[in-house]
Amino acid sequence: MSTFWQRLLSGMVYVALVVASILVHPIFFGALFGIVTMLAVHEYHRLVGSTCFTTIGSTLAGGFLFMIAWCVFQVETINLAESVYMQCAYLGFVGLLLIAELWLRQADPVRNWGNILISQLMIALPFASMNLILDESKYWLLALFITIWMNDTGAYCVGCLTAKRKNGNHKMFPRVSPKKSWEGLIGGFVCALLAGYVFYLVGWIHSLPKALVLTAVIAVAGTLGDLMESLLKRTIGVKDSGKFMPGHGGVLDRFDSILLATVAVALLVILF
Repeated sequence: MSTFWQRLLSGMVYVALVVASILVHPIFFGALFGIVTMLAVHEYHRLVGSTCFTTIGSTLAGGFLFMIAWCVFQVETINLAESVYMQCAYLGFVGLLLIAELWLRQADPVRNWGNILISQLMIALPFASMNLILDESKYWLLALFITIWMNDTGAYCVGCLTAKRKNGNHKMFPRVSPKKSWEGLIGGFVCALLAGYVFYLVGWIHSLPKALVLTAVIAVAGTLGDLMESLLKRTIGVKDSGKFMPGHGGVLDRFDSILLATVAVALLVILF
């Protein structure tokens, strides 16, 4: 099978699963993204060359954090005290992972500490934050993914078109991502705002200013998240974070733009 058809089919399955998990039932969403969270954390530790203990412990911690957030926001019978106990249990587990470095005698324990904290703050926490957005409105969470897809599509199309000009286009961070351009950024931003206007028209977001602010923030945060993952891969010296999705790379390759944007949208939900 050609690379094009691999990308198309795996992309269609990816979109279908994401949309179905958001619209069908919270249990479907929790099961799917709980697994995705653990895969993403595991993939990160594999990229940075973490030890087996660190990788397994941090992966379990990431899944634990996501399920705590799912229980807090999706299970009505969970009270405040129970949610606090679960959060304390998570923090205690992460603390034990850090303390364990005293006995493991690794060559660079501080590096292990950093990788554990990075995987939890930059990967597991954003995935867990999706539960807050879903609790607010499943259409807000769906809008997050659609805006990212529209932003990526607009940036790619405009970037490719402007690259054909005589003098090419203007690169954003050529040392990090040689193909990303300021023209593509503008194209993606415009597509994101158009998506926001559509969200307002169909009633997903009842205020046009909120819809435009939401999609603008998603577009900017999504682009920065993409660039941050590109910086990670370029520093390590790999093209893709993994081979989880045929033709698309790893889990982090598919969700890099989503992670930082999710945190931004969660903060907007709290502010709005």
